[in-house]
Amino acid sequence: MTATAPRPGASPIRRPFTAAALVAALVSLVFGLMLAGAGPASAHAALTGSDPQDGAVVATAPKEVTLTFSEAIAVGDGSIRVLDPSSKRADTGAEPKDLSDGSTVRYGVELHSGLPDGTYTVAWQAVSADSHPISGAFTFSIGAPSETTVALPSDEVGGGPVGTVYGIARYAAYAGFTLLVGGAAFVLGCWPRGASVRPMQRVVVRGWIVLTAATLLMLLLRDPYTGSGKFADAFDLDGLQAVLDTKPGAALVSRLLLLGAAALFIAVLFGTYARREDAVEKKDLTFGLAVGGGVVAAGIAATWAMSEHASTGIQAGVAMPVDVLHLLAVAAWLGGLVSLLVALYRTPDIGSDAVRRFSRVAFGSVLVLAATGIYQSWRQVGSWSALTGTRYGQLLILKVALIALLLAVAWFSRRWTGLLTDVPVTSGASEASGASGASGASEDFSQVPENAADPVETAGDVDPARAAQLARQQAVLTATKKKRIRDADPERSGLRRSVLAEAAIAVVLLAVTTMLTSTEPGRTEEEAKGASTAASVPAAGPVNLSMPFDTGGRNGEGTVRIDIDPGRTGSNELHVWIDGRDGKPMDVPELKVALTLEAQEIGPLPVVPDRLAEGHWAASGVQIPMAGEWKVDVTVRTSDIDQVTIDKNVKIG
Repeated sequence: MTATAPRPGASPIRRPFTAAALVAALVSLVFGLMLAGAGPASAHAALTGSDPQDGAVVATAPKEVTLTFSEAIAVGDGSIRVLDPSSKRADTGAEPKDLSDGSTVRYGVELHSGLPDGTYTVAWQAVSADSHPISGAFTFSIGAPSETTVALPSDEVGGGPVGTVYGIARYAAYAGFTLLVGGAAFVLGCWPRGASVRPMQRVVVRGWIVLTAATLLMLLLRDPYTGSGKFADAFDLDGLQAVLDTKPGAALVSRLLLLGAAALFIAVLFGTYARREDAVEKKDLTFGLAVGGGVVAAGIAATWAMSEHASTGIQAGVAMPVDVLHLLAVAAWLGGLVSLLVALYRTPDIGSDAVRRFSRVAFGSVLVLAATGIYQSWRQVGSWSALTGTRYGQLLILKVALIALLLAVAWFSRRWTGLLTDVPVTSGASEASGASGASGASEDFSQVPENAADPVETAGDVDPARAAQLARQQAVLTATKKKRIRDADPERSGLRRSVLAEAAIAVVLLAVTTMLTSTEPGRTEEEAKGASTAASVPAAGPVNLSMPFDTGGRNGEGTVRIDIDPGRTGSNELHVWIDGRDGKPMDVPELKVALTLEAQEIGPLPVVPDRLAEGHWAASGVQIPMAGEWKVDVTVRTSDIDQVTIDKNVKIG
């Protein structure tokens, strides 16, 4: 709009500080912080084992390479590649075989026969069950390590510019959902008259637009996000079809369909409902909209719950509905908070009853958040060490601290709410509120004197352009009077400041929550670390045993000492020494050894060592087929009738 120039000597017209400007600036700051430290999304399924292991040296070429993961993954052609020292494919190129058994998730690829000695690289890429892409690489050697020319990509899957844009879209989707659901709930449950107020309509409609646009963008970027990392592949129809066949793709499409129903809900809320004046009819329509809107909101929240963290791991059947409740509570609290902030700044005649009703809604939302948050924290973290020692746990601590700070500020808001009184506003000012909100006028004309001539009164014979200008000035003057009334109310001024602080904290809280959804849960990270540590521990090395025996006859007591070298799967050397009671080498008529892996029902595998010297026996080429807890049985006969069998368990491999 245009305005007349200020009178000479008067202060220049100033644009007032607005809450929307601060929140927008804070959102930009949060995005900057997120992008400054942003890396590729952390993996939510972890590689917990492989055969051969990372860094292993095997005597002969294996027939296949297998990978074990902490949770279900989606794989395709090329998801697991084995490259020889010259970067050529050593696997057959077929789609990985699903070798999963029960809770064990394992995939394997077959290798070509007759592979030469050297160092081989295994590169893998897949999509975790909670929709996040994962990748990695390790090496093993046949015969002996060698140089390799394999050059792996420096960027992890899910990173780069595509990953950054996808991450922004994720944040925008959560923000849009919060505004859409929270704004609609605020109007229906706290301030029904707000359905006819333009600023409140904008909050809900913009939430719908942001969520819809973000969902479409995520659907298009899903294929390059989990694959090539190139924006051009966003319009690959084959890739899009592949995305639609996945759980995350189906969730995004379902969200778009539900957003179509949400558009109808918005049309009724701000159309028929806003114009309805009969109290009984409006009450019935409120109930219908609340039920229908609740179903749609729960459905949209379920598109996250069924495709991300809640859908995997322990107690998924309980976690998904709990996650839906958590998301709805977040939206009702934070989205309602933004709606209240907009109402206090753009429509200051909002009644105190509406503010008090929202205070009760916020309190109920906090209770739901506390209950569902405790359960989610236990499920995703699982231990104190994971709470303090993993990125997920640290972000969770930050989230709890922000919620505590938000509640502290909310306490001040609740105090101001208790002091609120309804300020009478003239009908002209009330009408101007909607007009100024609709036109976006926000100029501060507080410097215009109150006794200035009414512009409309002097518009009798002026041209239409001048008349329109005078009408706009009248609207601004009316809004200025209303602003003076608003600023003269200390309770409302205090409430606006505290709610503004709440909204600022809520923006940061929403950013941290979004980061949590793209961070590997603490429980999974600790399990993966434990498995990785166990896998990285070198072979136990040579086995040394010492077992006393007593056959019961004369000179029947002594000690058997056994060495198994190198003490791992494959071929081993076995040496046995027998010492008498006096510690000197002792010969016996018969000595037998047997190995049994009871856990796998393997054995007993007999070993008959040859006598090398007095009290010393040995056997070469002793084959141990599998790592595990083996039982070593030793039979010693000291005479024709005196014999004993002793045993001891040892870890081999």
